[in-house]
Amino acid sequence: MTPDKDPSTYGLITYLWVTGLAAWGGLVNFYRKVKSGETRAFNVVELIGEIATSAFAGLITFWLCEAAQFNPLVTAALVGISGHMGSQAIYQLERWAQTRLGKERP
Repeated sequence: MTPDKDPSTYGLITYLWVTGLAAWGGLVNFYRKVKSGETRAFNVVELIGEIATSAFAGLITFWLCEAAQFNPLVTAALVGISGHMGSQAIYQLERWAQTRLGKERP
């Protein structure tokens, strides 16, 4: 990551598109769960949880992509995918970090 980039140097518009795209992925995943019968359509608590988890996963993915200097279009695609994956994306990122840092999960 270049010295002029850290989480505090990105503007509000950047954070809005990142979290919005990831949350959209979470909304699509929630819709898939409703269609497959995994959840009810009016389960507001699960919907909010899905969107919040997706936004978090997308934000972490964005920062990792920025640190790796990925092309912005690739970053956008990965943010959307990780938003759709939600908690599974967080789990995969956790596993990647543990491997990268040489720490195994108990």
